[in-house]
Amino acid sequence: MTTTPEAPEVVPAPTPLTTYLPGHDDDAPPPVPRRSLGRPSPDEQLTRWGPWLSSAALAWLVTQQLLPLAGVPWFVVSWFLLGLLVTAVAAAMHGGWIEVVDRVAAAVVTGGALSVGVALVSTVGFVLLRGWEPLTHLNFLLDDMSGVGPKDAFDRGGIAHAIVGSLVQLGIGLAITLPLGIGTAVFMTEVGGRFARLVRTIVEAMTALPSIVAGLFVYTVFIIMLGQPRSGLAAGLAIAVMMLPIIARAADVVLRVVPGGLREASLALGASRWRTVWHVVLPTARPGLATAVILGSARGVGETSPVLITSGAAAFFVTDPVGGAMNSLPLFIYSNVRSGEEQAIDRAFGASSVLLILVLLLFVVARLLARPPRARTRRRLLLPRRRPPQPAAQASRQPSAQPSAQPSDQPSDQPESQDPR
Repeated sequence: MTTTPEAPEVVPAPTPLTTYLPGHDDDAPPPVPRRSLGRPSPDEQLTRWGPWLSSAALAWLVTQQLLPLAGVPWFVVSWFLLGLLVTAVAAAMHGGWIEVVDRVAAAVVTGGALSVGVALVSTVGFVLLRGWEPLTHLNFLLDDMSGVGPKDAFDRGGIAHAIVGSLVQLGIGLAITLPLGIGTAVFMTEVGGRFARLVRTIVEAMTALPSIVAGLFVYTVFIIMLGQPRSGLAAGLAIAVMMLPIIARAADVVLRVVPGGLREASLALGASRWRTVWHVVLPTARPGLATAVILGSARGVGETSPVLITSGAAAFFVTDPVGGAMNSLPLFIYSNVRSGEEQAIDRAFGASSVLLILVLLLFVVARLLARPPRARTRRRLLLPRRRPPQPAAQASRQPSAQPSAQPSDQPSDQPESQDPR
């Protein structure tokens, strides 16, 4: 008796739980274009600039019409104070106390930055405008003042001897403060201890040392006690006393920023402490150390009172640091302003322009050295490198990553995979 095999039970497929939404809604309103996060809306611009425009009108009404406060300074002060008041009222109408504090603080900070910028630009502009006439003569930068009187024209004499003297004195100061300042910073950062705390305290106290005290110290010790004459060497020593705490303090801050993981990695590889400092810490902090040296140089090249006490003035070229009195740019400016003659005062403003340009260049170089690397270099380090395209012949020789499909008419050597179910 033959039995008919039973048909397998058919299990219905489960109903999918995912509900597909339509890709486009015809009844939806048109999309609103999204503004950039850095671009304020018209309402925000009106809230930001409207109070200052209205406060300008109020300041003019108060200072020019109601009160006898004629003058630009009174108008500017009244404008700023009324602007803060109107800004606070407008912020209180649109938000709470946090909005008021935020807008008033932003206005105060912006006003302070604008005040500093206006003071700097006005100072530089006035000095350059007053000293422009002597700078138009080439001999002003190439000649000295030998045989030139305070009333002579600008086509005679120059400040070349003062420039050379300033460079010689600054070189002496750098030769002294560069190893001492960086060495002091390394001692405070890498060695530490109680004595390092004492050294750091002394360095911070010497940062606020008056320049006249440094000049008197060198004058008392080097000139009176040791019996040396006034010279460029004495002026260089006084400048070094002023530059040393600045370089040491700035270098200490830079060295403390170096990651500690670099030191630990070097010590873990078997390097000694001083080898780690010389080959790891100092090369890593090289841009910051250069910035510290340039900032100290900018401070030392403009010192007047130490040079006035220790160097003496000369109207001719002096290149020997121990050869007697040596002039410099700050001393040249001081002596010509004291003469009272119009021509000499204009020469002093010309020398001030040269000194001011020199200091500004030093600060610009310091900023360039202290800035971080370019974003392009950083992006190149972060992004993975792409594999260069390979030739067609080489690509054909390489085995393919995908398994090749076997023809259906040829049997496969490998057994078919069975379904575990």
